Amino acid sequence: MVQVNRGARSRDIIIPAPILGLNKKDSLGAMAPLYAITMDNYIPLDNRISLRPGYSSYVKLDKKVETLASYVKPSYNKFVAIANGKAYDVTSPANVSQIEGVSFSKSRCQTVQYKNYLFFFNGLDTPKVFYFDSKDTLKFEDWSFSAEGLQPQRIIAGAVSHEFLWFVEKNTLKAWYSKEAGNISGALYSFDLSQVSKWGGELVAIANWTVDGGSGMDDYTVFITSEGEAFVYSGINPNSADSWELKGSYKMSKPIGYQCTMQYQGDVVIISEDGYIPLSKALSANNAVRSEVAFSDNIRGLVLDRTAANKQKEGWHGIIYNKRGIALFNVPVSQQFEQHVINVNTGAWCRFTNIRSYCWCLFEDKLYFGSDDAVYLFDDGYSDNGGLISGHIEQAFNNLGSDNLKKIQLLNPRTRSSTRYSLVIYTNMDFEERNINYYANIGDVGRTKWNSSKWSSSGNPIGTKWSTSSTSRIKSQWIANSSTGFKASIVFKTQTKGNVIEWFDTGVRYELGNGIM
Repeated sequence: MVQVNRGARSRDIIIPAPILGLNKKDSLGAMAPLYAITMDNYIPLDNRISLRPGYSSYVKLDKKVETLASYVKPSYNKFVAIANGKAYDVTSPANVSQIEGVSFSKSRCQTVQYKNYLFFFNGLDTPKVFYFDSKDTLKFEDWSFSAEGLQPQRIIAGAVSHEFLWFVEKNTLKAWYSKEAGNISGALYSFDLSQVSKWGGELVAIANWTVDGGSGMDDYTVFITSEGEAFVYSGINPNSADSWELKGSYKMSKPIGYQCTMQYQGDVVIISEDGYIPLSKALSANNAVRSEVAFSDNIRGLVLDRTAANKQKEGWHGIIYNKRGIALFNVPVSQQFEQHVINVNTGAWCRFTNIRSYCWCLFEDKLYFGSDDAVYLFDDGYSDNGGLISGHIEQAFNNLGSDNLKKIQLLNPRTRSSTRYSLVIYTNMDFEERNINYYANIGDVGRTKWNSSKWSSSGNPIGTKWSTSSTSRIKSQWIANSSTGFKASIVFKTQTKGNVIEWFDTGVRYELGNGIM
């Protein structure tokens, strides 16, 4: 019989919070420790993870809000909502009014502002334009463009490139553009891409794309079809053969919907079946179907899953929210919505849940979304209109510095919060997928307070609730845990309202299993 030396074998290691964000690309065995398998309602920042902000009711309309549009003019900034076929001025929540004399057959519209004119398109109605006339009277009426052979009701989207207004005709490969640069009414000319298209389909979007060609910045006009064909034209005047040239056509993954483009710092991000792809990477790579050209590559598995089942649903679009340094992509999922969110400074991804949003819009640097019965103001406090925000993070599996079997005894999450909150923290081992139920413990009644009682019991050593005191300092406390295996994933779950929670890292104490087996 060989005696085994059972001296002290406990080790401590600090695991940083997963600031590299959500990873749906790598296998569980190969994923780097700073990634997360799940990251819901927490935003990865430079050195910590922070709970996403909440939202509050801005305007109650009792109708589904499918379009929000911001009209920007000095002294005349206006905020417009389209719901149940009606237009509403929601600039001031205390003075909401229906805009008389205008109606829509379909409330979901694409919009574009040029000069002081805001155009609305839905592919069913004659396009409408919102503006103030020379007498400062608000007008919301049918546009004043016309052309031989044009059916205005088929116009579904618009864009501005080189001071020309461009329009997309639904179910065709035809674009229309203003006769002269600067025109906001009058004659339109057609531009038929069926002459150069190799893949067919229909035109879905037009965008202005700024590229550094090595000798300065060049602006191109890009036409994108439903089959993923992108036509890049140089020049400033489509009416001049000397100033309008096809630079190339490219094939990438198929775009999703008529709101598939998002402008960002001169670049254009395409919402596609294969991810969220910047044109600067997709077209210059000359192999745009490869996933690595997408800056959403880390969540490609999630995007592929969502597009496979939901690409025909309406609501896909993207928006930049500079105040938080994020880009947000709205994703319809079954009867719900989720948002895929990237930290534009670090490239780290996360997911927002429980935000039922048909559309998003920036108005005076604040972010709003339309829902079933109201317009909501996002980033207003840390509750979802008075309800709880549920956060859920599962960190990548980690061998904790040793390939040996180990028993994890204690966890020490280092967090900072604005008020008290409750937490469930435990470890999953060796790629298991346990989901310990969370029992809400909001408020002071029945709350376990610091240093007044045990943090867990032998009957329930995992998934134990605990609470922090209100403090601006980083707080830490060892918490009992009981799990055995080779690789551990730290699961961090919160449920709170009115609270800013930040997670920095977690101390792990484990007993090495050398000699046990």
